[in-house]
Amino acid sequence: MTVEKCLAAVGAICLLFAATLTAPQAGPDDVKKLGGQVQAEVGGKKIHFPVLKTDIRADVQGDLATVTVVQKFANPTAVPLNALYLFPLNKDAAVFAMQMEVGDERVVAKIEEKQEAEATFEKAKGEGKAAALLTQHRPNMFTQNLANLMPGLPVTITLKYVQTVPRVDDAYELVMPLIVGSRYRPAAAQAPVPPRSAPELGQWELQTLPDYPDVAELTIPDTIDRDRLSIDVRLSSGFDINDVTSATHKVTVAGDDRSKTISLADGRTVGNRDFVLRYRLAGRTIEAGVLTHRDERGGFFSLMIEPPEAAAAKDITPRELVFVLDTSGSMYGEPVEASKAFMRHALKMLRLNDSFRIVRFSNNATEFSAGPVPATPQNVSLGLSFVNQLSAGGGTEVPNAIRQAFDVPQTPGTLRIVVFLSDGYIGNEAEVLGLIASRIGKARIYAFGVGTGVNRYLLAEMARMGRGFARFIDPTEKSYEAAIALAHRLETPVLTDIGIDWGTLKPTEVTPTAIPDLFRGDSIRIQGRFAGSGTHKVTIKGLVNGRPAALLAKVRLPDGTSGPESAGIPLVWARTQIADAMRDHTRPHSLRQSELEAEILKRKVTDLGLAYSLTTQWTSFVAVSEKVVNGTPQATRTAAVPLPMVKGITGKAYPRKRTVSFSPPPGQRASRNFGGSPAPEPELIGGLAVLTLAGLASLARRRRQNARRRDVPHAA
Repeated sequence: MTVEKCLAAVGAICLLFAATLTAPQAGPDDVKKLGGQVQAEVGGKKIHFPVLKTDIRADVQGDLATVTVVQKFANPTAVPLNALYLFPLNKDAAVFAMQMEVGDERVVAKIEEKQEAEATFEKAKGEGKAAALLTQHRPNMFTQNLANLMPGLPVTITLKYVQTVPRVDDAYELVMPLIVGSRYRPAAAQAPVPPRSAPELGQWELQTLPDYPDVAELTIPDTIDRDRLSIDVRLSSGFDINDVTSATHKVTVAGDDRSKTISLADGRTVGNRDFVLRYRLAGRTIEAGVLTHRDERGGFFSLMIEPPEAAAAKDITPRELVFVLDTSGSMYGEPVEASKAFMRHALKMLRLNDSFRIVRFSNNATEFSAGPVPATPQNVSLGLSFVNQLSAGGGTEVPNAIRQAFDVPQTPGTLRIVVFLSDGYIGNEAEVLGLIASRIGKARIYAFGVGTGVNRYLLAEMARMGRGFARFIDPTEKSYEAAIALAHRLETPVLTDIGIDWGTLKPTEVTPTAIPDLFRGDSIRIQGRFAGSGTHKVTIKGLVNGRPAALLAKVRLPDGTSGPESAGIPLVWARTQIADAMRDHTRPHSLRQSELEAEILKRKVTDLGLAYSLTTQWTSFVAVSEKVVNGTPQATRTAAVPLPMVKGITGKAYPRKRTVSFSPPPGQRASRNFGGSPAPEPELIGGLAVLTLAGLASLARRRRQNARRRDVPHAA
């Protein structure tokens, strides 16, 4: 074969290979913004069909929300299916009830230890019974497994959870996550991890996680129900409700001063971004922020703490600001541009006595400078140039970024503030939080989530561990304005060193163990248990802009059994106890506040889940029908419910998959590792193809030149 023919052949192969990885996988333009759909493979033929409708209703009393999620699955084919659906809930959700309806059966799910629930589910699946298994993989990430979803026999799953609604920037903010973004797994997490008899210290037991489903815009044709989700919120309070708004969705608001009904303006939506609703309560007092409940288990209370209406002081302490920017593939496009807009304003607002660093990371972490540089006009200008040339691509190796941010020596006499900008799309949260716990020292972390469906759990925990705050930038809606506003938030907290003198109340099992600092416009709830009754005086103490301050409040404890309107308080208390235990479980033993061993913490979480009927890392809900609905369960395949693409991101955020079906061979369990891949980016493969072509072309030119020289007559 001649070099020219070799060049053509290899070039075609290279271009075909590169095109396979880089060609858009979306269909026509009208495929955009599609909803969920199960794809099954029947008789060697792939079938796409809509299966999911979700209806969410929230009943909010002041700042306590009870949320009902109804998931309706259907199978319009002629053969049975098993279904797997990956979905999010609020990171603070206390999921306390599940019910399954199939045909004329209504089954109340039971809470069981995770392994027992899985065994119950697998047994029912093998017997041909309808069954549902709810599994928590992260506080904000769940899967719903359905066994024996039969043609013409829909299955309805109803979930219920409670949560408190936090006060953020002077307004209450109800967040309903609607989409799980793809989670990147480091290379070390790709290989299966053998089971072990006891967990390693400071590590979560998360060896199996759900495969990330296929994404509508990448692999699914235009047959998906565009209106798969509805949201209704009923908001009531003893105070006037003002300024009810949503920046994420168009809503209609009806009602009077103290009662509001909020719904989606278009009725239903695709569910490709988180829903955020904000509102204000007029005239609320510290006493009104005390919630109590008493039942056969005893007494429970929830006390809200808000900082005083004082602006944060202008801290004269020199700061070392370490800006850490996620430039991985999931940040490509609008997210990374929003991060750049934030940086342009944050850098220009640095003080003359500040120093700064800029770290960008994807597969690795690199830095603008060898160490902190003074915030001189020249250095700021150079920093802006560095930011402007950043582009996004590659994996999301957050541990590398944390090491780079904290391991460089700090400028003496400064307060280190780490400003972290990311969508948080990773699967190794525990590793990241453990690294922060071991390095944080006296530094602070301000976490800014960039995206419409970010990993709020990770970013909030990073901020909490770093004694800072988490805020979120929507890159699709006026991101420039949001970036400017948030760049002004690099301030010190208003209320620090918070402590409570409980007086005669004498509470037990109070959470959180350590009360975080509070920034202007924010709040936190303290949960605990009580045994007595009557009125008690409680004194909240702290430092307001460095000066001692105290606030006296009255707490009235009931002496009789409370009504159902406050039944969520014990569940919120148990959920915060679980969250505190899981934070300790994540930390190395030497840094744990409880000083308990990992197995004891695991047992505590499990016992709380069983006692209060809550999903946790080690407890799950399972429901099984009495009737056998499938006569051939062994031949039934499993199909995942694909998700819409998260609004504002591109296909670079997702693992590259060429098949759509989630169908393991009968009798085998599907792999549950999930997320993206650390494989080379498509641009790298394309670049290699171009280099190969260039090399072959160069070789061909040299051969032609040599041939011409042989044909030229020599001089006499």
